[in-house]
Amino acid sequence: MLIIKRLILTKGSDKLNLDLRDKIAIITGGSDGIGKETARIMSEEGAKVSIFARNMENLMKSKSEIEKITSNEVDIYSVDVRDQQSIKLSVEKVIKKHGDIDILVNNAGTSSAHPIMDITDEIMSDDIGTKLYGAIYMIQSVVPSMKKKGGGSIINITTPGGKASGANTIPTSVSRAAGISMTKATSKELSAFNIRVNTVCVGLFKSGQHRKRYEKRLNNEPNLTLDDFYQELGKDVPLGQRVGEAEEAASLITYLSSGQANYITGTAINIDGGASPVV
Repeated sequence: MLIIKRLILTKGSDKLNLDLRDKIAIITGGSDGIGKETARIMSEEGAKVSIFARNMENLMKSKSEIEKITSNEVDIYSVDVRDQQSIKLSVEKVIKKHGDIDILVNNAGTSSAHPIMDITDEIMSDDIGTKLYGAIYMIQSVVPSMKKKGGGSIINITTPGGKASGANTIPTSVSRAAGISMTKATSKELSAFNIRVNTVCVGLFKSGQHRKRYEKRLNNEPNLTLDDFYQELGKDVPLGQRVGEAEEAASLITYLSSGQANYITGTAINIDGGASPVV
């Protein structure tokens, strides 16, 4: 049962009515971590889910795993969100197969954090190209379809660091701040078309990028367990001193995508165990 379902129940039922049956959803960066869990939960709730990511091997693995759990078909597309034409063609394929888009989750991107003196044009352009331009290209590709359908929900995944940046966090803190600002501006622009735009600011969550960091540390610390690694990462998180589970973020994203959140737009919601110094 979803975490969010334990929190808000439909009257007379033990199940929250998320109203996702036959909704058409696209999730970028959906082959791992929060994106993958969002795809699984939305599929369980009846949405027709398409995952966009670069690595076809990872996409095929995620498709198989999700379909085994949900018994619902999940479509996969090898897409680099920095490539506007590739996005356009893939979105057209989704629309041709399923119809107009209801939900877009912009989740593509990994953390890239460096001291200011180490920043290069390549570091900045790659990060902003994926996280900011990629989100803009995706929005531009789905909005005409959402307008035609009479509404939709867009959720941009950012971080609390986009609100309160720490040392040595560029370019991620910059691109995430831009993503939060873009969310607010876009929400105002698209509200006339009943298209809601929100951002979920995710803190520390179990993910592929953290597993890779753990594997690197094994070279020097062969006795380090993954549980110990995550315990160390989460020691400064106020709520439980732990790293979040991907399902916890995915449940919030799914809720914001649903009919239960019809009056929520232009928000930036932290989900970080209380770690951020700002609301």
